[in-house]
Amino acid sequence: MANTLVQFRVDESERAEAAQICSHLGIDLPTYLRMCMTRLVKVKGIPFSMKLEDINMNKGVSAMKRASEIAKEKGISEMTLDEINAEIAEVRK
Repeated sequence: MANTLVQFRVDESERAEAAQICSHLGIDLPTYLRMCMTRLVKVKGIPFSMKLEDINMNKGVSAMKRASEIAKEKGISEMTLDEINAEIAEVRK
């Protein structure tokens, strides 16, 4: 398979920010661009999302936010502490 060069122009500050995000994700910008093109062709669309969590966020805070998201998905985010404890007690019987 022959390689070809693809070039395009982009704002320098945007390129620098993109390179920094890639670095935090453990890849470089050219690798990211190759990944995008390969997946785009394979699935004939944009199939993935890669986001950095707030790198300054405490892991405990991040876990609590995720737990809140799951509770909302399951429809249990409005349960009181008494209701939660009652369910736990019921399971433990």
